[in-house]
Amino acid sequence: MAEFDYYLAQFVDIHGRPKAKLVPGKHKEMIFGAGAGFAGFAIAGMGMGPHGREFMAIGDRNSIRPVPWMASTASVTCDGYVDGKPHALDSRVIAKKALADFRQATGLEFFTGLEPEFFLLKPGATAGSWVVATESESLDKPCYDFRHLSSVSDFLMELRSTLEGAGIDVYQIDHEDANGQFEMNFTYADGLKTADNLTYFKMAAQAIAKKHGMLCSFMPKPFAERSGSGLHMHMSAGGKFGENAFEDKADPRGMNLSPMAYHFLGGLIANAKALTAIAAPSVNSYKRLVKLGSRSGATWAPVNIAWGDNNRTAFVRVLGGRLELRLPDAASNPYLLTAAIIYAGLDGIHRKLDSGQPCNENLYELTSEQLVQKSIERLPSTLPDALDALECSDVIAQGLGSVFVREFLDVKRSECDELLRQVSPAEFRRYVDFY
Repeated sequence: MAEFDYYLAQFVDIHGRPKAKLVPGKHKEMIFGAGAGFAGFAIAGMGMGPHGREFMAIGDRNSIRPVPWMASTASVTCDGYVDGKPHALDSRVIAKKALADFRQATGLEFFTGLEPEFFLLKPGATAGSWVVATESESLDKPCYDFRHLSSVSDFLMELRSTLEGAGIDVYQIDHEDANGQFEMNFTYADGLKTADNLTYFKMAAQAIAKKHGMLCSFMPKPFAERSGSGLHMHMSAGGKFGENAFEDKADPRGMNLSPMAYHFLGGLIANAKALTAIAAPSVNSYKRLVKLGSRSGATWAPVNIAWGDNNRTAFVRVLGGRLELRLPDAASNPYLLTAAIIYAGLDGIHRKLDSGQPCNENLYELTSEQLVQKSIERLPSTLPDALDALECSDVIAQGLGSVFVREFLDVKRSECDELLRQVSPAEFRRYVDFY
């Protein structure tokens, strides 16, 4: 392993936003020993007061990666400790516990693949405004458009090269369904490594975009008339990389799913409303979870709690002996997302829950009466509703920890209160002369 002049002792807060200290190379062993110290109260969602103990970020030696946008610097992914113990509110600690619980319950590893979507923006004509960075882009269906993919190829290729240098294997890059929106897919891995990879991906994408005069935004829904940015999660399980205990080619339903996969799916369905608070964690997230409003003709986001065979309007899409959860958006914290999904799925495995019947129709077009006939419920339509569902969920609260869930609810309800008090320009225009 090459030596670096500086090491970033890096972790994420409750929002999944990277936090770090820069440690000179001659002091790097501090990161792997006692750890780099932080004032816990200064970090969102750590449940600590200004009078509290130090939050110590202790590094994982296997996580060292070069940070080429900072000269002779490497990042070290850390776990949070307080008083010598893993901190119950640290996102990576929570994910590691969930993965260990899955391993103990099934004897298997939990594998995930994440598909991050993002917008490339540039400053608009007025102060504080942003427009898509791909000039003259106004297609109603811009997905896979070559011209606009080509126009930002320097950024995309530099990002891909940076990820490859950090050991992240990129296999596909495309222009997504909204103007200025892109997706870069990297190879699946165990759930912890995938979450680490996504965090590094976001750090790299935002830093490199800035170098190219752009903003890389993971806001779920920046433009009302366009589709939002998802973070679809593919899930499988196995004894080692390449094995898939979720696959069974003898599946009588023809979905190539094993009984365990169906039970895991049943757990996702049963706990969908509580999961939504973790997978769609912002007020803005719920402007993505709609069936209408995209100029392309589809929002590509679920509205109803249903699953189907390669059905992209569903909550869960089944393909190739694996499950794809289409609920999460680009703002979700990948560690918390991984943990919450594991506990929902384990609930299904432990109780042998029935996943119900697949729905292969366009779920956006089903009427309320048809949804009732098919016993299909709706996902929460606002963050406050999703937070209420999370608060009532013994499964997710027990898995993530009641102390963490209380902190999450407090942080997110405060966020809701702040934003929902604001009067938007659209509201003002609609109501100022209406009543």
